[in-house]
Amino acid sequence: MAKKDLDWKNIGFNYRVTDARYVSNWKDGKWDDGALTSDPNVVLNESAGMLQYCQQVFEGLKAYTWKDGSVVCFRPDLNAERIYNSAKRIEMPPFPKDRFLDAIDQVVKANADWVPPYGSGASLYIRPYEFATGVVIGVKPADTYQFRIFTTPVGPYYKGGATPIALQVSDFDRAAPRGTGAVKAGLNYAMSLHASVMAHAAGFAENLYLDPATRTYVEETGGSNVIFVDKDGKLVVPKSDSILPSITRRSVVYIAEHYLHMQVDERPVKFEEVKGFAECGLCGTAAVISPVGRIVDHDDVIEFPSGMEHAGKHIAALYDTITGIQNGTVEAPEGWIHKVM
Repeated sequence: MAKKDLDWKNIGFNYRVTDARYVSNWKDGKWDDGALTSDPNVVLNESAGMLQYCQQVFEGLKAYTWKDGSVVCFRPDLNAERIYNSAKRIEMPPFPKDRFLDAIDQVVKANADWVPPYGSGASLYIRPYEFATGVVIGVKPADTYQFRIFTTPVGPYYKGGATPIALQVSDFDRAAPRGTGAVKAGLNYAMSLHASVMAHAAGFAENLYLDPATRTYVEETGGSNVIFVDKDGKLVVPKSDSILPSITRRSVVYIAEHYLHMQVDERPVKFEEVKGFAECGLCGTAAVISPVGRIVDHDDVIEFPSGMEHAGKHIAALYDTITGIQNGTVEAPEGWIHKVM
């Protein structure tokens, strides 16, 4: 195995065409056997359900090279479960969970040379997704679907890595009450793009969304869950039916309780409480944990005591612990690490 000749420490969070991807098709009530292919292109009819009515769900996870040379994934069983549930919510045939894990293994092994080396700070991002290939013109589920997985080596999601970022409170809503906010579907992310462009133009890394019903409770950002630490060192985690069930957030909660012996409070969090918190961070597969130093709500600026120079001590400890588990320097809870090779 020979790693690709890349500047691994400076590859950014970008797409690169790797050697292989996995494809399986659903037709006549069943999934075919699936196979690897070198072709990165997808060919669809102009009236495919994906193109007309956005029947699509996806996942994101990462593969890491450990010091001993082994390659592992972090909690892929939870990605298998989440995409299964997402597909059902969008009226798509869910891809079997056991086959999901096997497909992950096939794709990572086939792209072993693209898994960044240990100590580079980079990882192999893995994107499983399913979409409607069947032709529709009326508003209804399609009759054929495709499940695919591609990979690409990536660096940190936000520029600066673990350097604190600034958020703005969005005037838009991310999700509707009793809508699809808890589903990892492309349609949710498309709805956030306009607000995201506006935030970036104003100098912010992300938007913070409030609950769509009352706009008084914290939800999440366009691409990550949000967590807080209060002045007593307690981890405060917003809870809502329209927040995406983040695998990273679930892991952070466990780490806070069992590794760092922090109290954890998962509950609805009013935005008016935020100015009283000591630390803030975003968590998700792509970013892992990004510290937040400032939140701006129009003329109201919330500056966290942890500041804009470095992460607060609790967010830093959570980041160090979860990345240590992912990179093999901290012992993982049973079942968290899936060894591929």
